[in-house]
Amino acid sequence: MNIGGMNKRAVIITTVITFSFGLLFWRTFDLMLLRHETFVNKANVQQSQEIEIQVRRGVIYDRRGRELAVNIEQRSLYIDPTKVRSVPETAHKLSRALGIDKRKLLKKLDADRKFVWIRRKMDGKEMSRVNKLKISGIGYVPESERVYPRGAIASHLLGFVDIDNHGLEGIEKKYEKFLTSRGGKIRVSTDARGNILLAGDELESSGNSIVLTIDEMLQYTVEKALDAAIDKWKASSATAIIMNPYTGEILALANRPTFDPNSPGRSRAEYRRNRAITDVFEPGSTFKIVTAAAVLEKKLFKPNALFDCSDGFIEVGGKRFKDDHKAGIITMAQVLQKSSNVGTILMAQKLGKHELYKYSKLFGFGERTGIDLPGEVSGWIRDPESWSGTSMGAVPIGQEVAVTAMQVLRAYAAIANGGYLVSPYIVSRIVSPEGQEIYNRQNPEMKRVLQRDTTLLIRGMLEGVTRMGGTALEAAVEGNSIAGKTGTAQIFDTGLNRYSNEKYLSSFAGFFPANKPRLAMVVIVNEPKGDIYGGRVAGPVFKEIATRALAYLNVPMDSAPSENVVFVSNVNGFKGTN
Repeated sequence: MNIGGMNKRAVIITTVITFSFGLLFWRTFDLMLLRHETFVNKANVQQSQEIEIQVRRGVIYDRRGRELAVNIEQRSLYIDPTKVRSVPETAHKLSRALGIDKRKLLKKLDADRKFVWIRRKMDGKEMSRVNKLKISGIGYVPESERVYPRGAIASHLLGFVDIDNHGLEGIEKKYEKFLTSRGGKIRVSTDARGNILLAGDELESSGNSIVLTIDEMLQYTVEKALDAAIDKWKASSATAIIMNPYTGEILALANRPTFDPNSPGRSRAEYRRNRAITDVFEPGSTFKIVTAAAVLEKKLFKPNALFDCSDGFIEVGGKRFKDDHKAGIITMAQVLQKSSNVGTILMAQKLGKHELYKYSKLFGFGERTGIDLPGEVSGWIRDPESWSGTSMGAVPIGQEVAVTAMQVLRAYAAIANGGYLVSPYIVSRIVSPEGQEIYNRQNPEMKRVLQRDTTLLIRGMLEGVTRMGGTALEAAVEGNSIAGKTGTAQIFDTGLNRYSNEKYLSSFAGFFPANKPRLAMVVIVNEPKGDIYGGRVAGPVFKEIATRALAYLNVPMDSAPSENVVFVSNVNGFKGTN
């Protein structure tokens, strides 16, 4: 027996085994310690995908907790182009199943990425068709879809979102950062086929919910009344707003034409415009409260002061400003009641252009109201230094002034609430996903612009507008007093560079009940056919909404007239103006 040879072989084998174990140990040490992070990262890349976190927007409620904007669960189809066996075949199958252009699919599948969207927020039928194709590399991601259960109701307030749930208009846009939490990208685990292994709720974050000042029932009432007005008068557009005159809370706001926020792309852009704050117009006679309030505030006239309007016209700067009918000699109260242009201009001449401009600005004209909605414009009223020779005739009766419906409403709210200019708003509270209140608008923003006694006198005059001898008998509500003012404004034709003889804007602005105002409202009907006067076109719309609102809010009747109403008969033969 060759013992020396056996020992030699044992040494060699032992050396080989020891060296092998040394290599294995070193490799293990290298993998587990020295290059651990490198291989972990590589594994993560191979066994996971980076996708965008989906944001579940907060719910939007009306003031009574009714849901106006919610979310529903959907599935979105994606594909990993690196796992597609046959690009042409896959593109062909998906094109037929989903109705997508084949060329677009080919371009997507040729992308050098591991994640490509094919169809967002699919319905059940589409998913069934895709599943039958048994295509490699596809998967589904849960997503929430924004839904507006009331359809077009309050659409101009709510706005809408895009496919990625980003707010594009209305409250959805203005309060985007509150309705959505921080999104971003995360890396998620996948199976061998690339399907995401996490549960749906792990791919989402929730935003805060918002409570609006809107009352859905009042909103519905306003929208139906506008629909009827558009149908009756074949008008090009219409707007109505209801506001709490003491706080600035908007209880209803609607425009026509309108749109369905569930499918905004099917409507024209002009239908989606919030005309209540984006469109300006000459207010016409609804602007006369500025002159009336100013002369009372300055104590230039009393409500029973007499004005000679017998000629039916007045010349200012070589231009005649006419009344619809010769009013004779009438009181200041009757100037508003009968909407006399002549009487209003006579008051304004005593007031002077600088004071008229000052009070116009005090009422908020020419400035944004600050409402928490996107797109509001300021309108304009020119500085008196740039007025023309006819401006002292035009401005007092609501010409050469551009206003929004919201500005007109706020001005009338100042009369209703005793002289305060309020800031209108839509959002009252914001609540976190955990139920914690993170915002509450409790204290209304307001500033005094008129003395209370002045507003009481104007209130009484405006109440006379809806009584016998006034221009808005059709706005009167049985059992409740209505205070307001009609407006019938010619629309300026920029093409002809003059006021149109065919196109008018009819309006009525006011508040109710007159003696203890609960709500202020403005109604505007643009380019009505068949009649033009605010009392006959916008007045009945105001009445319809007011009647239903008073019943809904259980406001008791007040059959007796307000103690502030001033009734003075015409005085024949009077020639003075003071």
